[in-house]
Amino acid sequence: MKIEERGIRKWWQALPPNKKELFKESLRKNKWKLLLCFGSFGLLFVVFYFTHLEVSPVTGRSKLLLLGKEHFRLLSELEYEAWMEEFKNDMLTEKDARYLMVKEVVNHLIECNKDIPGVSEINWVIHVVDSPDVNAFVLPNGQVFIFTGLLNSVTDIHQLSFLLGHEIAHAILGHAAEKASLVHLLDFLGLIFLTMIWAICPRDSLALLGQWIQSKLQEYMFDRPYSRTLEAEADKIGLQLAAKACVDVRASSVFWQQMEFADSLQGYPKLPEWLSTHPSHGNRAERLDRLIPQALKIREICNCPPLSGPDPRLLFKLSMKHFLEESEKENVKITAEKHKMDTLTMQQQKQIPLTYIVEKRTGS
Repeated sequence: MKIEERGIRKWWQALPPNKKELFKESLRKNKWKLLLCFGSFGLLFVVFYFTHLEVSPVTGRSKLLLLGKEHFRLLSELEYEAWMEEFKNDMLTEKDARYLMVKEVVNHLIECNKDIPGVSEINWVIHVVDSPDVNAFVLPNGQVFIFTGLLNSVTDIHQLSFLLGHEIAHAILGHAAEKASLVHLLDFLGLIFLTMIWAICPRDSLALLGQWIQSKLQEYMFDRPYSRTLEAEADKIGLQLAAKACVDVRASSVFWQQMEFADSLQGYPKLPEWLSTHPSHGNRAERLDRLIPQALKIREICNCPPLSGPDPRLLFKLSMKHFLEESEKENVKITAEKHKMDTLTMQQQKQIPLTYIVEKRTGS
């Protein structure tokens, strides 16, 4: 496209002044026709947009879907084959205890949520990847990938159930198709904008700068915020799926508090949320805490047994308080030992004759 756009600019620059004036005059005479054309195009775009909206049966939210189900199914199969090729040497066997644990949790979640639209229609398949990455994802065709690094990061089956519920929610909500549709729409609008940039800008360097600015604006004003919105929605629906499976939903926010604490211990920089495709760990924990009362009511409606024992959120706070107190004591102890060593060193130096120090420094 850049070649055509640059060609338009060069064509305009090569026109003699009289032809430029004739062209401008023609535009002025036909401005209403041009406005009608642009208006018709805008109307067609609006009609196209609203005729491709679908309402989610789970959330009731309208979403844009540009790709046909069969087309997207083929894309999902290609993506699945690519992931299987990448992880083919790292897959745990179906006899591995960790694989069996994940499979049991997923089957329990599916069994308890069969009434949710989309859950029973998908053939769920488990893949556990032996990798230290703290990650999990699900493909639209029900292929669930979870890494052993994530299994090592959860403290109990309740946290794991919530995280798998989150991934299942992505699939039944059709987030992948929705995000792909948004990308297609933004790419189309961006193409129109880029055509204008390359046709109008007098130099290629300015056009490249404008293109870079346009791509960053699209990324940080649309792509990433939309991705964070979908993640928050998957957290909400995933929490509801876990609640119907009689999971201790209070453990959900504890996991993200643990992740935030682990990042701080390892010295990872805390980036602003707007730079990320996911909500920050702290914000996710706070949002889940606000949703937990509703999830607890869902547990009651589903006749789940009452939760016993103290609130895991309280236990986590107490354990963190104890950890910080012990760390402070250790720091004080280390500081005292260092001060003691420094004092002994100074006392030893005072006992050494000055002439000896001078001789040692001069090498005499």
